[in-house]
Amino acid sequence: MKLSLAVLSLAATATAFTSVAPARSVARSVVSGDVMAPVSIRAAGTQLEAAKQTPHGGSLVDLILKSDEEKAAAVAKCTKSLQLSPRQLCDVELLMNGGFSPLTGFMDQATYEHVVENVALPDGLIFGLPVVFDTDDEDLQPGDIVLLKDGDRDIATIEFTDKYTPNKAVETSKCYGTSEIEHPGALMVATERGKYYMGGKITGLNLPIRDFPCKTPAEVRETLPDDVDVVAFQCRNPVHRAHYELFTRALDDPLVGKDGVVLVHPTCGPTQADDIPGTVRYKTYEVLKEETHNDRTRWEYLPYSMHMAGPREAIQHMMIRKNFGCTHFIIGRDMAGSKSSVTGEDYYGAYDAQDFAKEKGPELGVTPVPSLNLVYTEEEGYVTADEAKERGLHEKKLSGTKFRQMLRGGEDIPEWFAFKSVVKVLRENN
Repeated sequence: MKLSLAVLSLAATATAFTSVAPARSVARSVVSGDVMAPVSIRAAGTQLEAAKQTPHGGSLVDLILKSDEEKAAAVAKCTKSLQLSPRQLCDVELLMNGGFSPLTGFMDQATYEHVVENVALPDGLIFGLPVVFDTDDEDLQPGDIVLLKDGDRDIATIEFTDKYTPNKAVETSKCYGTSEIEHPGALMVATERGKYYMGGKITGLNLPIRDFPCKTPAEVRETLPDDVDVVAFQCRNPVHRAHYELFTRALDDPLVGKDGVVLVHPTCGPTQADDIPGTVRYKTYEVLKEETHNDRTRWEYLPYSMHMAGPREAIQHMMIRKNFGCTHFIIGRDMAGSKSSVTGEDYYGAYDAQDFAKEKGPELGVTPVPSLNLVYTEEEGYVTADEAKERGLHEKKLSGTKFRQMLRGGEDIPEWFAFKSVVKVLRENN
């Protein structure tokens, strides 16, 4: 029923979701830098800025109140309280800790529409995807100050500035390249998000308590060297041998300076329904960190909910990692890509995200590092697919489907494909 109502709602805002072929491109408009973003969602931060990289917009935002007295006074102003959904909790945390710098709150209508259409804030600063607070509550109104909670824990307060009915058909078409509900991101917008979006200023009270520790951008920056390149590696699945080879070899890319380091920064928030739960993924990362102990590899965790938005999401990831101190970002084949749940066809080309990142990288101030297309060979271990072909090496392959079957069946997993420590965690939590 909810799915049917959601589709009818989208049809009312523009046109109904259609049965057109999956889109292969996204909007890439260039905007003028003359228009200023509303003060309610953008402000300069005062947080310590370590590391080589400058935060997005110039300063790292920190919205978290420091004293109990300040927090009590903020809570006293609230007239209502709301429980945050898992996706909202991730967004609030990244607003509070500066991961979404320069934002200081959820986007108002003007800002939301500008980001959807132009991949940028109203003042021209590049921004990949809108950050919105959704609700079905008819009683919430601009001017309300509301306490945002995660269970019994006070997370933040929000002072709402406006309330609007978004054009979700336009949003999904521009941001995901399609309005088909067979796309998981479009489905999320249609069926999970509420009827209304509301802009509002966030005041942080307490970070969420999670099964996996998520350091703030300022805390991560303090651990990074301030005189070398930092290469971010984003993932939402357990790291296997090919992934490890990929991000360690990225340090040898000509685009990366001498003595650079890798920040492996997995997302541990909500993602696709059939992905491995974040808490299990976290356990695999922890055991792998111990097994591979490498001074040039750092591990941290990001409370981010995936949109599977392909090229637009690649920009969002690069922007967030810029705030965490990264100068470079590894862009894999079909990054943040998704398939139709009906036809199985890809919504994006294999290199759409890489191409968009290369186009926007200079403007964003983050250098995209294309990922190597590695294969395992009997003679030389992992080499690039081109080298294997040129030299006539014998490749060994194991599909994800076959791996999962072997995992469930208790079969031995070849060590060239997966780390023993990771396999052990997956079996224990299967």
